[in-house]
Amino acid sequence: MILSMTGYGKASADFRSKRITAEIKSLNSKALDLQTRTSPIYREKEMELRALISQYLERGKVEFSLYVERDDACAVAPINRSVVAAYVGQMKSIAEEMGIDTPGQQWFPTLLRLPDVLSRSEVDELTDDEWAVAYDVSLQAVQQLMAFRRQEGDALQAKFGEKIANISTLLDEVEPYEQARVEKIRSRIIDGLQSIPEVQVDRNRLEQEMIYYIEKLDVSEEKQRLRNHLDYFLNTMSDGHGQGKKLGFIAQEMGREINTLGSKSNIAEMQNIVVRMKDELEQIKEQVLNVM
Repeated sequence: MILSMTGYGKASADFRSKRITAEIKSLNSKALDLQTRTSPIYREKEMELRALISQYLERGKVEFSLYVERDDACAVAPINRSVVAAYVGQMKSIAEEMGIDTPGQQWFPTLLRLPDVLSRSEVDELTDDEWAVAYDVSLQAVQQLMAFRRQEGDALQAKFGEKIANISTLLDEVEPYEQARVEKIRSRIIDGLQSIPEVQVDRNRLEQEMIYYIEKLDVSEEKQRLRNHLDYFLNTMSDGHGQGKKLGFIAQEMGREINTLGSKSNIAEMQNIVVRMKDELEQIKEQVLNVM
């Protein structure tokens, strides 16, 4: 089976007052082009995340995000009560010494602006438990993307099978015109010679020249090579994943044989068939770029 390079995955989990979400998407690329965006708290784990993604994804332009959403009630920075109490104690002591009013409610806004009163120390620390949840969420997102790739790959494989069958059918349609083409060429040459009565014709030499000319237009080898390429394409699709580049090379070889067939097709009916073959092959080439 084949895998598509196009995919998307998303997973979320709750951890205490947080909701951890991982999101990943991929498009086609010649190699693995990985971009990661994570919340600052997970920045230290970026290499581990890259290793996880690289383990599953071999090719593609990949964008990965890992972010946190907090409960509004818990997003407020906590007030450090011990620090506030220490500040109030110092302010009372100074007020008594200097004979001024003891700090009251009107002093409270000033207290909140003093250093270390508002603390976010709990938010900035990554625990092993939280990282285990974040890692599991990331893994789920990657696995969802792989499932998406397999689903898209099945659709591509069915499409390729249809196009290969169409080319094979068109190739069969060429055969009836081959013998008719030979007779048409022979008649055209003889009629041309008969239109010049004063010319003496060596019949043996004429036959030799006609045979040589007809052999140059013979398409038997091109047809056989094209059939071999069609079979090889189908076999390669079924031979595991990671066959995108090989399928692209086979499609190029198919194109060469079809082009040669077209150059030797000197009657309109065969040329029309070749054009239809090229149309089917072009659709294969467009989609094979998405195969991993």
